[in-house]
Amino acid sequence: MALINSILSWYLKKREPFIEHFMQNPHEVQNELLTKLLSGAQHSEWGKKYDYRNIRTVKDFKERVPVGNYETHRPYIERMMRGEQNVLWSSEVKWFAKSSGTTGSKSKFIPVTFESMEECHFQGGKDAMMFYLLNNPDTNIFNGKGLIMGGSHQVNKFNSEQSFYGDLSAVMMQNMPIWAHFFRTPDLSIAIMDNWEEKIEKMVRATLNEDVTSITGVPTWTLVLIEKFFELTGKDNLMDIWPNLELYVHGGVSFTPYRDRFKKLIRSSKMNYLESYNASEGFLGLQDQADSLDMLLMLDYGIYYEFMPMSEYGKEHPKTLSLDEVQTGVNYALVISNNSGLWRYVIGDTIKFSETKPFRFRITGRTKHFINAFGEELVIENADFAISKVCKKMNAHITDYTAAPIYFNDSANGIGSHEWLIEFEREPECIKTFANELDIELKNVNSDYEAKRYKDMAMTMPIVHILPKGTFNHWLKKEGKLGGQHKVPRLSNHRDYVDEILKMKSLAL
Repeated sequence: MALINSILSWYLKKREPFIEHFMQNPHEVQNELLTKLLSGAQHSEWGKKYDYRNIRTVKDFKERVPVGNYETHRPYIERMMRGEQNVLWSSEVKWFAKSSGTTGSKSKFIPVTFESMEECHFQGGKDAMMFYLLNNPDTNIFNGKGLIMGGSHQVNKFNSEQSFYGDLSAVMMQNMPIWAHFFRTPDLSIAIMDNWEEKIEKMVRATLNEDVTSITGVPTWTLVLIEKFFELTGKDNLMDIWPNLELYVHGGVSFTPYRDRFKKLIRSSKMNYLESYNASEGFLGLQDQADSLDMLLMLDYGIYYEFMPMSEYGKEHPKTLSLDEVQTGVNYALVISNNSGLWRYVIGDTIKFSETKPFRFRITGRTKHFINAFGEELVIENADFAISKVCKKMNAHITDYTAAPIYFNDSANGIGSHEWLIEFEREPECIKTFANELDIELKNVNSDYEAKRYKDMAMTMPIVHILPKGTFNHWLKKEGKLGGQHKVPRLSNHRDYVDEILKMKSLAL
């Protein structure tokens, strides 16, 4: 195994000069990539419609191709799902990732081309390991296996015999090279099971006696798996089950509210954490530095980036910025064009750059998941940070949460507020104190919230409800969203989610 570890380390580190190149020459790399994308799609129906062959500059591209989203791409994608080719992209498209973002009533099916698998998703996974090796040269990670918390959908066929779909993780695992399966666990038949409860049970039994050295998955569902291990074994430290465990690769939701809890469940000085940003639409970022939580924007994965100031979001013809125009500390909605045939596509996430030499960033939230009912402009980044600080202060651990406004006409005193539904693994001693501390931390981290809370004039104290354990899982199951990368929407500017969950809670009492 030592020889295999050395060979793999050598192979992965060969990528380092390419990353150094795009870090040193970001604008050149992105402009060349856009030219390559336009050339790759010029003979497609979309490419002909917007005359890709005659686009010469970024300015031409922005003027000719409109900013869009899933709905603007949907008619083309649905034809591709039926087996039509050369629609959004010139090479064959037969795989689609069923979107597993925040809960919604409609599913999205994102095309996944061979190019995006090889140049983007698979390359991102290899680069994650390369960064880890560079930061931990004495690692023995390849002496064991990686446990992957895959999606909850089997690969399925559309009406066409040539088109298939599943969660992104299921699609990726189905297309992995054979040799890669040697380094992962559990067996593919378990990893992409549909029934999430049965899957967790089988994952525990299948991996209990494996030498697991790394875990990859969304924090919420990884915690469910860990608790199941403890229930079965009577242990309370994952290192007692897998003594060689050294890395957790996480993504999908902010790790901030979960970090302390993971450290209590995995008590080891040699345990490391690495964040990745791998969406159905593409692999966008990786945590490349051991001493920083910022992620490096990956510029050579077949994705051309634009950045929309939030003041432009929702406009019919929004202005976007190229990489050379962005500033640090500003919220931007991500707009991508990629080698899967998405063109000037608003991905739905917002980011904020922490530096631009090279380009490192943090995810701040979702374009549709925030609270701005009274001008408070509360984003997920604020909420995660505040709730994490309060939990640490009060020795509490959360499982998940969601929050929404109480509008003026719905409140008892005619003044607005926020209503928080929180499920705890360890509850605070006093929920009233928790709510007060949460209010204080939100004021500290968000000046707009603080201004609206001044003397209770526009907003009163937040109302916090403790939900019984398992409430969010029951709600997700009811919505058909249990498992995989499905997430509870943290913040909403409407009350749909909150009212549904409160109603479900009251019926259960």
